[in-house]
Amino acid sequence: MFLDTRVLRHLTAEDWRVLTAVEMGSKNHELVPTPLIERIARLKGGASGVHKSIATLAKSGLIGRMKEAKYDGYRLTYGGLDYLALHTHSSKDVVYSVGSRVGVGKESDIMIVADKTGKQKILKIHRLGRISFRTVKSNRDYLRNRQGGSWMYLSRLAAMKEYAFMQALQEEGFPVPEPISQSRHTIVMSLVESLPLRQVSSVPDPASLYAELIDLILRLAKHGLIHGDFNEFNILIKEERTNKYTIEDGEEKETETVTLVPVIIDFPQMVSMDHVNAEMYFDRDVECIKRFFKKRFHFVPTQPGPFFKDAKKTVGKDGAKRLDATVEASGFTKKMLKELEKAIQEQQAKIDAGEAVEEEELDEDEDEEDDSGSDSDDEEDEEDQQEEEEHAVFEIPANVGRPLSDAEKGLEKLSLGGKGGKRRA
Repeated sequence: MFLDTRVLRHLTAEDWRVLTAVEMGSKNHELVPTPLIERIARLKGGASGVHKSIATLAKSGLIGRMKEAKYDGYRLTYGGLDYLALHTHSSKDVVYSVGSRVGVGKESDIMIVADKTGKQKILKIHRLGRISFRTVKSNRDYLRNRQGGSWMYLSRLAAMKEYAFMQALQEEGFPVPEPISQSRHTIVMSLVESLPLRQVSSVPDPASLYAELIDLILRLAKHGLIHGDFNEFNILIKEERTNKYTIEDGEEKETETVTLVPVIIDFPQMVSMDHVNAEMYFDRDVECIKRFFKKRFHFVPTQPGPFFKDAKKTVGKDGAKRLDATVEASGFTKKMLKELEKAIQEQQAKIDAGEAVEEEELDEDEDEEDDSGSDSDDEEDEEDQQEEEEHAVFEIPANVGRPLSDAEKGLEKLSLGGKGGKRRA
């Protein structure tokens, strides 16, 4: 789904209240009854004002109807959820303008954003359920049987989990982007001037970089964590340059030293060292790094391992803080974790089995099913999906390090609306 912010600046305070009312009603209703929207919004203009805002929101694709619904109501679309999240980030002065999409994956979109000073940041939008299943009915049955709602709910959980882990990891000195703000299914984080490891064709010392990455796996384990998706797509390589001055033949000489620093990203699949499948996840992370270094850099380590049983013995040793417990204490409960894990595992199992299809491919089947009289609970019927890659990646613009101009990146300035703003006729 492409994030289009052009309508955002024209929404009034009444529109935002109605959009928020639909979101609140969605907690207990797949299709929020119009009378309930009226009661929650409580506009001064009464029902007529609510219906006017509903028309505006529906025309913009922020809310939608369901075909063959048994009563009059509306559901929140991913576009509406995007707008509510941006509205929150904007009200906190975290995001002032939105630029282009710089990364895309099966479960997220990565956007360039900036604050009022022009400082660039990354906006990650979680979109679980983007890759749908060929067996649409079984997918829908799964959502109905699972307590907790829809893919939107799961996307919120993914964002909550990732933000909580990023905060915990940063506090312990791990190389991760700085987590700045989280709202609904989105996270704003610092922009790291770097390249994904998968785009790095050669390094001066593969053995040193390999050792550093293995050390990160072991450090995570010591703090009770396994990344779960530790590979060349989720490791950024940053260059740190330092100047060293020496005296040679009575003259001062400057020498520049470049150090490669890995930065870890993407944490929705991170699990505890106490997880029932912890050994499998740990071994998979280690094998991913070994396989990539052998293929790309023709480097094969001389030492076997590391092994899970040895890493398990180090958990909590030398005063290492158990970050799995820290994240749970932050409010991301075990129940939430189990719901998210189940959804990700089921989706990945379908993908591995070759039963996943792009959202565009699925649209025709869903339209036929809707026309036959069944209710649609598709949360993404407004999607205009482009071809997706297996993982989301950061493609850093060449002008990183200085503020973007609106002309350069086509930044769309956000407007909170409702401060005296009037709807255009």
